[in-house]
Amino acid sequence: MKFFLITDNIDTQIGLRLVGVKGVTIHERDEVLEIIGQLKAKEDIGILLITEKIADLIPDELNKMRLSKKPPLITVIPDRHGSTRPRDFITRNVQEAIGVKIK
Repeated sequence: MKFFLITDNIDTQIGLRLVGVKGVTIHERDEVLEIIGQLKAKEDIGILLITEKIADLIPDELNKMRLSKKPPLITVIPDRHGSTRPRDFITRNVQEAIGVKIK
């Protein structure tokens, strides 16, 4: 199984390419949907890395892919500028999911 990256930042693509992850740099929603359509047909892509800005363009498509429980596994990552998520997003999600406050 291979990794594949979809990003809007060439620096992120170059950095991950240095460790062997192939990918594309794109900026438009239509381009993202086209690439994802091509990736669904490939059986060798096991993990799809997608930057937060690109993930924000296609939230419905990503949810459909996650719910299908078919490869690739989707992982949203920050780009070189850092994350746009709040610092406590994991603890907040846990709290909402199980009702336990984590300190």
